[in-house]
Amino acid sequence: MTSAVLSPAEQPRADWGGGVSPFGVSWQKLMMWFFLVTDALLFAGFLVSYAFVRLAAETWPKQTDVFPMVKIAAMTFILITSSATMATAVGAAHRKDLRRAMIFVLLTAIGGALFLAGQVTEWATLIAEGARLTQNPWGPPPFAAFFFMMTGFHGTHVLIGVILLGIVTVRLARGKATGHGVEIAGLYWHFVDVVWCFIFPLFYLL
Repeated sequence: MTSAVLSPAEQPRADWGGGVSPFGVSWQKLMMWFFLVTDALLFAGFLVSYAFVRLAAETWPKQTDVFPMVKIAAMTFILITSSATMATAVGAAHRKDLRRAMIFVLLTAIGGALFLAGQVTEWATLIAEGARLTQNPWGPPPFAAFFFMMTGFHGTHVLIGVILLGIVTVRLARGKATGHGVEIAGLYWHFVDVVWCFIFPLFYLL
């Protein structure tokens, strides 16, 4: 008696063990990554546009004559430091140490709020000196336009992040937050910090 040979389509398929999440990624984290990738492309478009205009311009204002560089450096230090406090919060949340996680999430939010306060005063100073989207007292109009566009868009992200961290802090205080939720908030916050690491040198230093 000969055994029938099954076609590949008829052969039983081995269980690949992947389930609905083959890489162990929740749908919340996956959606956050999708958002961050698309948002990164938008920021990249802004930075490339700025670089093109900057290289094409015959003259460009000297940043040290326009911006208080010590203040900008302090704002940058605060924002970068907030990434460290956020990482500490994520680690504590995964260890179920919700009180420690709450403290470090709150410190991260405070750092973001201090950065925003510095940015608000920076905007107010430049507006008082005559900076507008279509003109500025330092030369090429695109200089102020790019300043307001890039720092404003990034500042909006920081504001959203501070609000998000405030919500996470409240949830941690009530014992309702999870390590997974804190980690997702941390992904967003680290993204905001990384973007500033590109804006700061390209716009304020070069």
